[in-house]
Amino acid sequence: MAPDTVVTHGRGSGARKLPVVLGVLTLLLAGVLLRSSPSGDTTFQLSTVTDFVTLPDIVVPSGPTAWLMVVICLGLTAEAVRRMLTRVSQPMWIPITFAILWMIGFLSWAAAGDRIRVVSLLGGAVALAIPLVFGALGGVLGERAGVVNIAIEGQLLLGAFAAAVTASMTGSPWAGVAAAAVAGALVALILGLFAITYFVDQVIVGVVLNVLVVGLTNFLFRQVLTPNSESLNSPERLRALPIPILGDIPLIGPIFFRQTPLVYLLYIVVAVVAYALYRTRWGLRLRAVGEHPKAADTVGIKVNRTRYRTILLAGAIAGLGGAYFSLVSVAGFNREMTGGAGYIALAAVIFGKWDPIRATLAALLFGFATNLQGVLSAIGSPVPSQFMLMLPYLVTIFAVAGLVGRSRPPAADGVPYRQQ
Repeated sequence: MAPDTVVTHGRGSGARKLPVVLGVLTLLLAGVLLRSSPSGDTTFQLSTVTDFVTLPDIVVPSGPTAWLMVVICLGLTAEAVRRMLTRVSQPMWIPITFAILWMIGFLSWAAAGDRIRVVSLLGGAVALAIPLVFGALGGVLGERAGVVNIAIEGQLLLGAFAAAVTASMTGSPWAGVAAAAVAGALVALILGLFAITYFVDQVIVGVVLNVLVVGLTNFLFRQVLTPNSESLNSPERLRALPIPILGDIPLIGPIFFRQTPLVYLLYIVVAVVAYALYRTRWGLRLRAVGEHPKAADTVGIKVNRTRYRTILLAGAIAGLGGAYFSLVSVAGFNREMTGGAGYIALAAVIFGKWDPIRATLAALLFGFATNLQGVLSAIGSPVPSQFMLMLPYLVTIFAVAGLVGRSRPPAADGVPYRQQ
């Protein structure tokens, strides 16, 4: 398959779904504009005061710009329909261009008469995507090895708890980050014990583990952390650490290089996982175990041992994401503070088709939707607050149900291996 196509054939489910999704979104934006036509100008601020070069603000008339985006999106939808009818593959540039232009039109309407700080919007999206990316990478590794990791939510939550307690006791946030990884690996070990050794249904085990971790952390928070908050739940936060020179590049620098060290760690983990999965002997064995464990066993690969090692690594990576909640987002642990991030990370795994880079991009999309909610609420946008709270989950539903198309997981995903 060519790298710039969504599906290889016009009869694929992705080719049929894409025009429908684009058409629905275009009509939705047009309906919003018809009901509440914006007046005034919208300002898109591209720079911060510390950039090497200050980029000029882009000021556009709100109403005409929004309607222009609707017209262009309608044209892209028509092109997607044409390709579907002629059974031509759908190139990736169509949904990507559509998403950018649709968002410009939406923001032109939502921020009419106000200012959108693009750096804050995108930089905040990267920060909020930290736990989603870590969780999605853990999900990709586990499922590539044949283990469905529904327990991402539990790994994130226990990681947040362990990070807060350890950082408070040691006075080092990096000790908390390490403890978060250990906590995530512990949840993964329990998952592996039941799913790999005792052949229990992996989905059921994962759901039970999530419920167990919620109950356990709630109990410990009430009985242990609350009475001893000064000594056990007052960790030092990981502060933003701008990278010299890179952090001063206009637009790109503030978004990617004025983040906390956890984000820089994330860059490394994504690169290492993507390289190791496709470019190393370890990755080849891991993928063989997830696709055809019997064949892997016949050539001397220890299937269950490989699955155990992989799920422990996956749990540790997911646990790192939990450190974001208690060491970056806020200083301390709160009950159920992950708020379902593990399930959104699991959606990113499916949306990314079990590929680490695609799953990372999907997680960034969900992080953007979450941050957009806060930005529009701060400027007093006419978008109802209830809708803004729903936005990240609506994006998740559209992404998984509408844009993925035909997506095939690893052949042995969720299937326990009984060695003969």
